[in-house]
This record gives sequence, C-alpha cells and structure tokens, in this order.
Amino acid sequence: MRDSGISPPIATDPLTKREGGHYGYRTPKSNEDSSNLDFALRNGLAGGVAGCAAKTIVAPLERIRILFQTSHSHFVRYSTRWGGLIKAARDIRTSYGILALFKGHSASLVRVFPYAGINFLAYEQFRAAIVTSPDQEAPWRRFLCGSMAGATSTLLTYPLELIRTRLAFETVQKNPSSWVGISKKIYFEGVGNGSFFNLYRGITPTMLGILPYAGTSFLTHDVLRDWLRSPALAPYTLEAPSSTRLTAVAQLSCGAVAGIVAQTVSYPIDIIRRRMQVGNVGNGQSGILETTQRIFIERGVRGFYVGLTIGYVKMAPMVATSFYVYDRMKRSLGLIE
Repeated sequence: MRDSGISPPIATDPLTKREGGHYGYRTPKSNEDSSNLDFALRNGLAGGVAGCAAKTIVAPLERIRILFQTSHSHFVRYSTRWGGLIKAARDIRTSYGILALFKGHSASLVRVFPYAGINFLAYEQFRAAIVTSPDQEAPWRRFLCGSMAGATSTLLTYPLELIRTRLAFETVQKNPSSWVGISKKIYFEGVGNGSFFNLYRGITPTMLGILPYAGTSFLTHDVLRDWLRSPALAPYTLEAPSSTRLTAVAQLSCGAVAGIVAQTVSYPIDIIRRRMQVGNVGNGQSGILETTQRIFIERGVRGFYVGLTIGYVKMAPMVATSFYVYDRMKRSLGLIE
C-alpha cells in the first residue's frame, strides 16, 4: 500500500535492476512527468478515491479502535477481553444504531482524499529532487522521501484528522455534534477567545510518529519486493512476461506486511497522540510526557498497544481495497493500459 511510486501515463515497467539484485524506480532525466498538472491531478484523484474506498471498508473497526485507544469509559472494559471487538460493535449497534459504527467517517473521508493526493504528489516531488539517478537509489533516500511526504500531507490535513477523532470519540446521540459544530468546539476550548492552534492538538507526537511509520513502511516493502523477485520465487510472484512486475497477490502481500510492521513500530506514539487529541474530553492531559505517564500508570506497557489487534485485523481488507480501487481508477483515467 505504501509503494506510492507513480507510473508513467502508459504502463511501462518503472523499475530497473541495480547491482546486488535490488530494484529501484528509474528517475526521469527531466521533471516533465512530475510537473505535468493534468497527470498529477489524475494520480491524486486515483489515490484519493482508493483511500476513501479503503477507509469506508474498515470504518467500523477504526471507530472501535479509537474508543479503545482513548480509554473511553463505556468501552474500556471490552478492550481487554477476547472477542471485545465484536462485543463493542454489538453494543454500539444496539445502543445507537448501525450508523453509529460510521460516526466521524465523513470527516475521515474529507481528510483522506486530500491526504492521499498530497502524499502522492509530495512523494514524487521529493524523489525527483533527491533521487536523480538509479545509482542514488538507497534505503535511506527512500526512507527520507517517504517520511517527508508523509509529514507534508499530515501537516496540511491534521485539523481534519483531529475533528474525525473527536467525532468518533463521541457517543452521545441525543444532540450529536456536526462536523462544523465540533470544529467550533475545539477552536474555543480552553481560555481566551479561541485559538487556531487548538486544531493542531497532538500534532507533535503525530509528526514524530509519521517519520518512523512512513520510513519503516517503505523499507519493509522494498525488502519484501526484492525478495519476491529473487530467482527462486520469480516464477511464482512475477507477471509474465515482465521481469519485475509482481502479481496482485504478491503486491498485496508486500503492502500488508509493510503496513503491519510499520504500524507495530509506531503504534505507541499513535496511542499517545489519540489521548492528546481527546485530552479535554477525557483526562485533561495535553503534554506528551504527561500523557505517556498517565497511560503507563493506568495500564502499564500494555496500555501503549491497546487496539493493536484491531489494526492488524483491518490491515488486510484495507490494503486489498486500496490496491484494487487504485489500479481500477488508474485504468479508467488512462494512466495505465
């Protein structure tokens, strides 16, 4: 899923083999493709639609995961039980209706679409600037490009992520908050006449978390991709007659494993930022150290991995949907044959 290299308008193999059996993207001698506005917008559209479709598939899981991560008083009892996910989903459906499982999802889609588009565009621009030839393909460069792209898209769309989290955290249905209403509520929280910086509550751990997440994801994907292209596995993992293009199953496997590994590495930071985002709703803690201490006091080391199982469960369908929709969108938009 994190293999976000953008292909040329008509599908050709964008990879070239280098010494040691590794593969890297060929970087154009000019930035013509990267600077082509129409081409960039179509790629952004394909990525945005794919991201929205993937998020919709796993929206109920994401809603419950946020409730677990933020230690919601009504759902914390489910987070430590086997089958807690199913019980929490049944509780929400029975108490508030099936649509409650998708609460905050509209805000999620509003964020996901521009996030995916910006991420694609930023990654290509950073690659064009940092990787100017196949010889410069290196793990640290891919880590750097992916991290910078992730940080850029996160910074520009973070307020939407905060609003989505707060909407998902709410369970009161008598007077449910609207997207605009929750935005105003966040803006005016605290003292004074309101602050725009309230919309960036939790941005520090988020930015710290996106760097290892994006970097680890790209590195893991590259290692798996090279391994699946090895002579021993190539007959089973490559599409004929290409010598580098992986089959759909192989691509999905690479993306799923890379996402799981990256999520595991960055998950404790994700827990901290979720708690900071709902700070004024829950325990009132706002600092990184204070939030970390509170989590540790409440549940020990295990508290930093609450809801991780849900993250694993949602990864496979999300990655599968994302790849499938993205590929179909690129075909319909004439980006590949």
